[in-house]
Amino acid sequence: MGESPAGRLQALFEGHRLTPTQRRIAHCMVRRAADVPFLSSVELAELAGVSQPSVTRFAVALGFDGYPALRRHLREVAPPGTAAGPEPEESGHNAYQQAVLAEIANLRHLAGLLADPAPVERAGRLLAGSRPLLVLGLRAASSQARGFAYFAAKVHPDVRLLDEGGSMLTDRIDAAVRAGATALLCFALPRHPREVVEALEYARTAGLTVVTVAESAFAPVAARSDLLIPAAVGTGLAFDTACAPMMLGRVLLEAMADELPDAQARLEQFDAKAAERGLFVE
Repeated sequence: MGESPAGRLQALFEGHRLTPTQRRIAHCMVRRAADVPFLSSVELAELAGVSQPSVTRFAVALGFDGYPALRRHLREVAPPGTAAGPEPEESGHNAYQQAVLAEIANLRHLAGLLADPAPVERAGRLLAGSRPLLVLGLRAASSQARGFAYFAAKVHPDVRLLDEGGSMLTDRIDAAVRAGATALLCFALPRHPREVVEALEYARTAGLTVVTVAESAFAPVAARSDLLIPAAVGTGLAFDTACAPMMLGRVLLEAMADELPDAQARLEQFDAKAAERGLFVE
């Protein structure tokens, strides 16, 4: 049995880093895979809820001269007798389910990588030994960095979060180095801000060892990292999903805590004070 129209479209989109608007167009095309070869750019734009120029830019991003060239390609590969109408979701799963299943696959892949614990254990030693410890994450990666820093502060004596760019970023790196910092943990997720690449270059020049969590060993930040541990992001929705990078962050927290002899005492002290203050609703 030949590949379905939706499957051919998915294969066409693979390997391209699409913007959120372009992903919206792609998702619309997959849902209407049977009749997409016969739609004008205006009709596709209306269905996807985007502008007509966005459809043109989308076609160019896929390597075509414009939307007419993309449509000709889709007509050439369409099976004979293709009828217009909604295309059923592949494998019986709708787009939301497919996104979740893709994230599960990313987590399974991460589990496979962690079969060799050496990189994470090395990272844990580097992070535990840095006083202070810098944690960097801008834009899409800011929530990952903030989550790590929040929990790390419970066991590490001095964690400094860098989640905003600007000219103060290098000043804060300089201040941390003067205070004794030896390592920086970076969460780098697509689309990669230029500031992150520049910050990592500066951090290494300042003498810091850079540990990076990125979506791939081939990410733009790879050449600016001393130790990069990959964790794939999901691209099945309009905006990337980052369950695997978040999980890897928690794994790094565990590895770091294992290297801090007073980590458990700090946690117990926090719990005692939290109980005294009635901090949490039990």
